[in-house]
Amino acid sequence: MSKKTRHEEHEEHADESWLLPYSDLMTLLVALFLVLYAMSATDAKKFEEMAQAFSSALNGGSGVLDYSSMSPTNSNLDQGKADKMDNVVDKSIGESDIAKLRKKEQEDLEKLKQQFDQYIQKNGLTNLLSTKLNQSQLTITISDNALFASGQARVKPESQQLARAISQMLQQFPDYDVIVQGFTDNIPISNGEYSSNWDLSANRALQFMKILLVNPYLNPEKFSVIGYGEYRPIATNSTAVGRAKNRRVEVAVIRKYQENTENPPSSK
Repeated sequence: MSKKTRHEEHEEHADESWLLPYSDLMTLLVALFLVLYAMSATDAKKFEEMAQAFSSALNGGSGVLDYSSMSPTNSNLDQGKADKMDNVVDKSIGESDIAKLRKKEQEDLEKLKQQFDQYIQKNGLTNLLSTKLNQSQLTITISDNALFASGQARVKPESQQLARAISQMLQQFPDYDVIVQGFTDNIPISNGEYSSNWDLSANRALQFMKILLVNPYLNPEKFSVIGYGEYRPIATNSTAVGRAKNRRVEVAVIRKYQENTENPPSSK
């Protein structure tokens, strides 16, 4: 009796039917990892061939490895290529348009510079005003002697016509941003109205900009002021001539379509 019982237990232990679902599970896991690896590859054709092979082997060619549900169809791939080509064309058209806008901008700023230069020559202001056009802006530099009394920021009455003339020329090109910048020499301010050269330079730029904006055809949103004080000299401060050059107001008309350069030229 006891032998029979042990024999039955031995027969139950010998039953290895559990290996079948285990092997199926292992096969599915291997297939999963292969599919994941194939999905990370860029060769869509090889992935399709592998997916179809596994689909046929495991479930008759359809199911979880059905390529059509997991990867782009040929039509989608073709559409993607077409979209890519469209982007290239659009970019090419955009660059062409920008080149035309840069050319038009160059013509506008050259015309504006010519008008300023003619005004300077006509009114004998060559010692007080100058212009410079570079890859970032058109700059009109005005000596402080042409605008202000020493240590003051109020534009002299006889100099306000200069500001009005500049504003009339600027109104021809109202879409450009304009920065009015004030500069001083390095001699400390000695009156009670301003505590530093920074204050003086900023207020001089502000007062000059206010006169420009009396012109109703200029958009105040396009204008801003900066005071640099003594910290952007264009000449030495060790001589009277150099200090006179450093005391100035600059009106900078900023380009909208600047070309990319590693070291753009300075406007100073």
